[in-house]
Amino acid sequence: MRPDAPFQARNCPGCGDMGATPEISSTRRAEAMSFAAIRPYWTGLLKEKIFFSYHRCHACGLLFAPIFFSVAQLETLYASMAPNMDEVGSDAIGRTQRGYFEVAAKAGSLDGGYLEIGADVGHIVGHSAHRGDFDCFWLFEPNRAVHRQLAAATAGRPHTILTDMADLSAVPDASIGLAVMVHVLDHLLDPAAMLRQVRAKLRSGGTLLIVTHNEASLLRRVLGAKWPPFCLQHPQVYSPASITRLIADAGYRQIEVGPTRNYFPIGFLIRQAAWTVGIKLDAVPLPTVPVGLKLGNIVSVTRR
Repeated sequence: MRPDAPFQARNCPGCGDMGATPEISSTRRAEAMSFAAIRPYWTGLLKEKIFFSYHRCHACGLLFAPIFFSVAQLETLYASMAPNMDEVGSDAIGRTQRGYFEVAAKAGSLDGGYLEIGADVGHIVGHSAHRGDFDCFWLFEPNRAVHRQLAAATAGRPHTILTDMADLSAVPDASIGLAVMVHVLDHLLDPAAMLRQVRAKLRSGGTLLIVTHNEASLLRRVLGAKWPPFCLQHPQVYSPASITRLIADAGYRQIEVGPTRNYFPIGFLIRQAAWTVGIKLDAVPLPTVPVGLKLGNIVSVTRR
């Protein structure tokens, strides 16, 4: 990747409209830097806050970055990216993901095919394998290092693991009873196209569960530009209103959007709070007990 490669200009990824109003920027704006200068800031929760400026779409209200990385630049960056929630701890992540599964279990039947885009190590897959009656697991995860762990999560059920999250053509149409995307839609350059792909794979009555950040949350309003989801990995962020419209425009009905409960170690929350006021507590021993809070994520559930 050339260090001086240009960034990509784009219309609203939700509705395609060209009109948008600037809303929030970092002190140093990513669009004013070179690709080479930005790369050191791609990972790490406690570095200087740098992101592409977000604008509000005039037509659909989506908050998105009209200047962002190109596909080639993103491929380069993600190829060297470690898991970004290592500091949170596996126990807290597991409890959070179990909560997502419980939402899905209440929304529809746990049978037919199972599809997860960005399955990671398979937290929700494991619950689905043990409590559901799925006949096949279709799992999309680009990180090959976790594929063995992901396969084990299926508990011996028939499964296929693929790395290209943008191409669902291997999945039979109208076969999926439950599709899951946890913090995937925040990262996609074309989220509307992905939603249409998934809809084609859902059987009649099939359920789609999506977890995203909520840019209309109280936490976002309090933290402003320091809100963690304003980052280089997110070309757009959603509110309940904008994600409802995005899902509806992709052909879904019966859309329900609500807050999620996420678990974090107490020490992680203290470090994050300290960082927002310019204090680093990296070397200070802090409690690791997880606590469940509704801190600005939303879960969207819809059915075909």
